[in-house]
Amino acid sequence: MEETDQPEAAAGSGTEPPVTELIPKGFRVAAAFSWRFLVVAAAAAVLIWLIRELSIVAITLSIALLLAALMMPAVTMLQRARLPRALASVIVLVGGLGILSGVVTFVVAQFADALPEMQQHINRSLDQVRDWLITGPLALEADDLQGFIDQAISFVQEHQQAITTQALTTAGVVGQIVTGFVLVLVILLFFLLHGDRIWTFLTRAVPTYARARVRLAGQRGFETLSRFMRATVIVAIVDAVGIGIGLAIVGVPMVLPLATLVFLGAFIPIVGAVVTGAVAVLVALVTVGWVQALIVLGIVIAVQQLESNVLHPLLMGRAVSLHPLAVLLAVTAGVFIAGIIGALLAVPLLAVVSAAVKSLAQEEPEEPHLPKFARKLAPQRLLRHHEGDDRAEGTESSKRGEGGDAQDTTQAEPGTRA
Repeated sequence: MEETDQPEAAAGSGTEPPVTELIPKGFRVAAAFSWRFLVVAAAAAVLIWLIRELSIVAITLSIALLLAALMMPAVTMLQRARLPRALASVIVLVGGLGILSGVVTFVVAQFADALPEMQQHINRSLDQVRDWLITGPLALEADDLQGFIDQAISFVQEHQQAITTQALTTAGVVGQIVTGFVLVLVILLFFLLHGDRIWTFLTRAVPTYARARVRLAGQRGFETLSRFMRATVIVAIVDAVGIGIGLAIVGVPMVLPLATLVFLGAFIPIVGAVVTGAVAVLVALVTVGWVQALIVLGIVIAVQQLESNVLHPLLMGRAVSLHPLAVLLAVTAGVFIAGIIGALLAVPLLAVVSAAVKSLAQEEPEEPHLPKFARKLAPQRLLRHHEGDDRAEGTESSKRGEGGDAQDTTQAEPGTRA
């Protein structure tokens, strides 16, 4: 009777429900989501701030990771040929550095040889533009045009100090580039030598019950990055060869430097193709005339259409499955955050994150046992999975025990009969 009277007394006492129960459930869910989102956004903002403060380290690490993804298949191939990993890594790194040095030296030499002719073409084009401004539809006076030129010269003279300061800043940037290049080589060598061990060491910070999944996600992300880099190199070669052949047929000077520029621009999605194509058209306009420039424009558009409609679906579709809108937004965000380097790294980073997230969402952990502290943090489905394994092991052991008892009984019966 006392137990039945207690609820009635509690109901009649007039105690008010907690305040949280008076708030609608939808509002409570929205509030919980909002503060968690704010925490994640704050963590992301702090991470971006740290990357900006340590930009040299972040950029060198990223570029070294891209190059490691590109060179790792060659290291693996040499290892299959019975070469030690250290020797294979050094051979691939030195060979890649030699190829890069040779290409840069050749392009610089070609540009230096074609520079005097280029200056003559530019002067001739400027004279043509000046004559058109005077005798063309605008009908400008020669004195007015000369006045514009004098104003430009005086502007340069007035801001000479700022230009000199900018030049000194550029010299400092060149020093940072040289330092970053050396750092990239060192980091790349360690990635090629001990990439697996480095990733295994980093995943030790992950809880035990999720460590296998995180390691697998990282491996799949790196494999996706490797496929992306190989596909990008193939696309870049096709673009450079196609546009280079077109420039040679039209008669544009500096074909090889422009083709090399197109090759490098292909590594920056969307932006690189537009900028390098515009440079090729501009050089053709200055050197060989507007008719040939229109022809070069048509060649550039045709090659880019081949890339967009044939090469990208065929190669990139197998390497990474990213929607064009996601690529566009990633490149835009990369340019806004880190300029050209951001545009270069945005799509590879998005591809790696996409592959890692898919792996984490699909794969089950491989560890058969969980520590006590991990059971409090692990998802319920994971606990059920492990409890099911424990029950299965217990059933098998009990069956083995029953089988052993039965075997002992059957062995004892002959002795009894005897």
